[in-house]
Amino acid sequence: MSISRVFVANRGEIAVRVIRACRAMDIETVVAVSEADRQTMAARLADRVVCIGPALTRDSYLNARAIITAALATKSDAIHPGYGFLSEDASFATLCGEHGLIFIGPSAKNIQQMGNKLDARALARQFGVPLAEGSAKINKFQDAGSIAEDIGYPVLLKAAAGGGGRGIRIVRDKSGLRSAFENASAEAMAAFGDNSLYLERYVENARHIEVQILADSLGNVVHLGERDCSLQRRHQKMIEEAPAFGLSDSLRKEIQQAAVTLAKNIGYVSAGTVEFIMDMDQNLFYFLEMNTRVQVEHPVTEEITGIDIVAAQLRIASGEAHGLSQEDVVFSGCAIECRINAESALHAFRPSPGKITKWVSPQGVGVRFDTHCFEGYAVPPFYDSLLGKLIFHGVNRDAALEGMQRALEEFEVEGVETTAPFLKYVMAQPDYKKCSVNTRWLERAAEAFMSEQPN
Repeated sequence: MSISRVFVANRGEIAVRVIRACRAMDIETVVAVSEADRQTMAARLADRVVCIGPALTRDSYLNARAIITAALATKSDAIHPGYGFLSEDASFATLCGEHGLIFIGPSAKNIQQMGNKLDARALARQFGVPLAEGSAKINKFQDAGSIAEDIGYPVLLKAAAGGGGRGIRIVRDKSGLRSAFENASAEAMAAFGDNSLYLERYVENARHIEVQILADSLGNVVHLGERDCSLQRRHQKMIEEAPAFGLSDSLRKEIQQAAVTLAKNIGYVSAGTVEFIMDMDQNLFYFLEMNTRVQVEHPVTEEITGIDIVAAQLRIASGEAHGLSQEDVVFSGCAIECRINAESALHAFRPSPGKITKWVSPQGVGVRFDTHCFEGYAVPPFYDSLLGKLIFHGVNRDAALEGMQRALEEFEVEGVETTAPFLKYVMAQPDYKKCSVNTRWLERAAEAFMSEQPN
């Protein structure tokens, strides 16, 4: 199953990341672009470029048939879906196989198992992975009230087919249940074509911890440590770090082992991430979901382990062993990632597309900037606002925080507004420095930032 040419079915920084990993392994690349992305960095770096459709995602990056046709026409051996778009679409993985193309990711079965949150919870329960109290599928509001009473408010309404923070509502008492149910159901149907919901106990003082997994077709499963992804706005991660701070050695090992247990028992193959909610008041953790793809925040894990996760995906997809035992995975220092988005944090994070007229990337030891942007690049209004991921790796957390602050100060961009000023503000906050944060903290920090800035 040797791979000599990869079709990159994505855009932005992840397309650039995949192309560079392929080039380092002497693998040719073909990149899919929409009509809006013909002049991107990915298009410049790939060996060949194929336009797969108009700017709208449904006509291009979500057009599975167009992607398959283009991959076959360019005699590609494999398709790398990156993250988002079709990366966790089981039918797309199946379609690749039916046309003799290697899907660089897990099997369609793995994607299906973990894609439906209720099915994933059932498997976690079967294999002894801790779960927060929750319900079966709920299709009618009438059923939700009694279940919520049994679990106890506050509760979370969640889309069974959900992801990316969509179809989630916090319900603090029964008076808010009906509107939350109707809104979550409608959002789930619009996003996933499935309005099925379930209820789960809401953890007020929570952190979001995730474990990076690598598993090959020979049954070798290792973890690459965990990341803290608690700093989120509207369920969207903005800052991540590895390792997760403030965990005891025993608890850290329990979380890591739970992730390995789940991956082993479902026969998982490829890179993947098992996510957990940590109840800080009870010092307990619960399975949340598994992402069956490379994560946006994978660089922080690469920095503290020295392991190229995308290269590992390519080797595993070729049928090779990843070549690691758990003892081979050695952790060094701390890495922090800040997502630089084309958004105005001062104005409620409104999108800020436009032409970049100045772009100065930070430099120096410990700095990594995964981006697809450059001076003169026109940020289109059609896609995710992520411009790049600024990563700093230091010998410890204090050094990483100081290094990230310097890197953010060195970063210069004009022509579009970005989240960089807000990220600098967060790095300087005493609560963040002393690890006194949870999944709700960043929302409050954003409100404070907006109120403190001059009009």
